[in-house]
Amino acid sequence: MKVEKLAVAGALKFTPTVFPDERGVFVSPFQEHAFVEAYGAPLFPVAQTNHSRSKRGVVRGIHYTVTPPGAAKYVYCAAGEAIDIVVDIRVGSPTFGKWDAVVVNPQEFNAVYLPVGVGHCFIVLKDDTVMSYMLSGEYVVSHELALDAFDPELGLPIPADIEPIVSPRDTVAPKLAEVAAAGELPDYHECLAIEKELMSRSIG
Repeated sequence: MKVEKLAVAGALKFTPTVFPDERGVFVSPFQEHAFVEAYGAPLFPVAQTNHSRSKRGVVRGIHYTVTPPGAAKYVYCAAGEAIDIVVDIRVGSPTFGKWDAVVVNPQEFNAVYLPVGVGHCFIVLKDDTVMSYMLSGEYVVSHELALDAFDPELGLPIPADIEPIVSPRDTVAPKLAEVAAAGELPDYHECLAIEKELMSRSIG
């Protein structure tokens, strides 16, 4: 499995080997040894897995979890194709305000690790795109917040040839600068401490 660091501190891209034959393909989008080698610790204990299916043009996010408790994610695309985006919204991070994007699909089976406290967004490029997630925390409505994916200050790579389909919640989401001014973004060092504690549960 190939591992690459993304432009957001702590975020990683994993590209597994795909084994095709006359029956189809076999692939392991998550491999613990590769994660440990890249990150230095096992993946967080999985508290919940999510599955979403979306039509072309759907834009989900930018979503993030109140920290604490915070949440880390491991995401891949099981069908279709999407642009998966990690946005650094952690105040004090060396890459605050930056983002990186990975095209995910069931040909390469790229996977993305999103550390605690970052924002997550994806843009669906094909109908019936299926995204699969492992999360370190269970979904709690009051903990889940959103930022504007169309914030011009961020300039996310939303293709010009799609008609965006956005949920009511995401339509009215505030811009990053507005939430930063209100002092409501995750703190980078607190996020690191939470992430370290999560990983220690896997070891112990």
